[in-house]
Amino acid sequence: MTHSFDRGYWNRIWDGDRAAAMATSQPNPHLMREVSDLAPGTALDAGCGAGAEAIWLATGGWQVTGADIATAALAHAAERAAASGLADRVRWVEADLSTWQPDARYDLVTTHYAHPAMPQLDFYDRIASWVAPAGTLLIVGHLHDQDHASTAGHGHDETEPPASASVTAADITARLDPLVWDLRTARESHRTLTGHGGHPVSIRDVVVRASRRS
Repeated sequence: MTHSFDRGYWNRIWDGDRAAAMATSQPNPHLMREVSDLAPGTALDAGCGAGAEAIWLATGGWQVTGADIATAALAHAAERAAASGLADRVRWVEADLSTWQPDARYDLVTTHYAHPAMPQLDFYDRIASWVAPAGTLLIVGHLHDQDHASTAGHGHDETEPPASASVTAADITARLDPLVWDLRTARESHRTLTGHGGHPVSIRDVVVRASRRS
């Protein structure tokens, strides 16, 4: 299946019948594990969806910017942050991440299954440039597998991800200049979640974490 991953695509996803489930998604477990040893600072969640990860970071003391292209996703995110008493710790930005430029660099830049309207590895290069010196880049992405559906809670139907929107850990780390980055994590993992109708859903993930040298 081919998708443009443009604003219209994502707004249709977030206006669709899965929006309610996506709007109550839980923070990504890879994020919770990988940033537990970091001192809170400024963070950007690139492709934040309904804000589960951004709000979890804010709960831990981070000052967070959550950016997403989908208007409805950000509305859910803002409601969740307000309900958690964290509205002052998260700024929501409606943005096309293939063209948007932040006005600052961040101590943490993270993304979870985001697919903008550009090649996936180029997107990762782009967000890596937004990491401040001594800051951290955390990428959690889909690992394509013809034998397993992957529906990781950010708006994908059961035929996704397409191969073009999926890369390996080696694909990502090959783009990280060792003179610039210290590689902390590079792995591919498998886990099972409960999906629509209580059916098990197999999730295959790519997780890369790197620290920018000062």
